[in-house]
Amino acid sequence: MKTPEHIIVVDDDKEIRSLLSEFLSKHNYQVTAAQNGDELTKILHQQHDIALIILDIMLPGIDGLEICKKIRASSNTPILMLTAVSDMLDRIIGLEVGADDYLTKPFNPRELLARIRAILRRTEDKIIFGVSNQEVKKMTRLKFSGWVLDTAIRRLISPEEIEIPLNGRGYDLLLTFLEHPQRVLSRDHLLDILSNRSAEPFDRSIDVQVSRLRLKLGDDPKDPKLIKTIRTGGYMFASAVDRA
Repeated sequence: MKTPEHIIVVDDDKEIRSLLSEFLSKHNYQVTAAQNGDELTKILHQQHDIALIILDIMLPGIDGLEICKKIRASSNTPILMLTAVSDMLDRIIGLEVGADDYLTKPFNPRELLARIRAILRRTEDKIIFGVSNQEVKKMTRLKFSGWVLDTAIRRLISPEEIEIPLNGRGYDLLLTFLEHPQRVLSRDHLLDILSNRSAEPFDRSIDVQVSRLRLKLGDDPKDPKLIKTIRTGGYMFASAVDRA
């Protein structure tokens, strides 16, 4: 029998922690709750099998955005952030500091479950030394403009042979571009692939992810050579891609 995946719920609202813990436990997840960043830090020091962190932005003391940034400095553990409906800026900043997805409060628990499953599907590549069965079969190195994305070990190598860290969403976005080079991909299409959800009005999360990926690739946002912005269309990966 498969070991239940371990999720940490971080929220200062006791009722929300209790309700989410009960709901996720009923859906076969192991759940640990924390009310602030200090408790989360203790849990992360004690546990090393965390599949996902559900992190509220509005926390006492160190807020969720700063916590997310600190986690990203040393870990690629998926993070789903909870935000207030009006906090669009916080959602964008959350994605910029490394969150994999966000959900606005109040939310339907079923939508939360769908988001969790979508994130875990994208990051369940931990079967053999962090390599999925699908990747083992492909063992593909995608080469573009001096860069190499090794899908067997999910590693991005710069032309100077420096490893560039990517979180789960950043990796998936780059892989999507490399699998569809020199083709226009709409924002809605990219959002559907990466988040398993349709775009909301004024949803700029894909633009944020593209900006972060450009930064990783050293692609000048004012004159990008790799990821081109297509007016009213979306984005296009302009470089040729070779498989090895």
